[in-house]
Amino acid sequence: MTDVIVDDNAPDGGMASPAGGEPNEEAEQGRSLRRAAYLTIGLGVAFSLLYFLSYFLLQQTPGPEATDAEIIAFYGAGGQRRLILIGLYVMPFAGIAYLWFIVALRMWIANSVRRINPLLSNVQLVSGVVFIGLLFTAAAASAATAASMEYVQGVVDPMFARQLPLLSSTILLVFAMRMAAMFVFTTSNIGRATGLLPRWFIYLGFVVGLFLLLSATFNKLLALVFPLWVLCLCAIMFLRAREIPPEAVVPPVSRNHTDRNTKTKS
Repeated sequence: MTDVIVDDNAPDGGMASPAGGEPNEEAEQGRSLRRAAYLTIGLGVAFSLLYFLSYFLLQQTPGPEATDAEIIAFYGAGGQRRLILIGLYVMPFAGIAYLWFIVALRMWIANSVRRINPLLSNVQLVSGVVFIGLLFTAAAASAATAASMEYVQGVVDPMFARQLPLLSSTILLVFAMRMAAMFVFTTSNIGRATGLLPRWFIYLGFVVGLFLLLSATFNKLLALVFPLWVLCLCAIMFLRAREIPPEAVVPPVSRNHTDRNTKTKS
């Protein structure tokens, strides 16, 4: 199912040596393909768990139906306010883990198959990056009132405090989830074309992508669909990674292919 390179005569535990005998010619050459898969899985799991934690904490803000007195009392209580700020500071780490995850996923796919559709690969990367930007914006909007009270001792405006969480939900549920849908679609299509993902999960990905793309609800549970899908993807990748031989290494970059690319750019 995957095309790997095994060098039984390599001096370092079966890892392939760099082409032409030059050490470190390619940074990824000679690295274990199984370890690369495990790294990708770990990053995906880290993103999902950090996302769940941050999202849960940020959703503690009073809803639009809360009275003025309830909003003032909530933000006046230091303990509740600081929980929201903890969620705010956790979210960047979720985004960082997700950024590393999508890059590691692209590299693992590229090193596991002979050919990959560049259009799908690039859309996958761009949708992931835009998702991170929207995720950060939504988190900032949700925690803005708490940050104002904590750091500049601002005065709570109940009307303004109601609007910011709604702005956060709009950014997250309307815009970020559409970018998540694009990531699910492209990843599922890449998995179908390369055979890296089971057929049932590919179909599930199409259903999840359509749901995220076409859903018009403001139900907060919608924001949990994507990280749950990422966890399922990581579980499948873990099962597939166990089938990779321990001596399998990341395929080296062809010198001729590199030379042709350099001449083309020139």
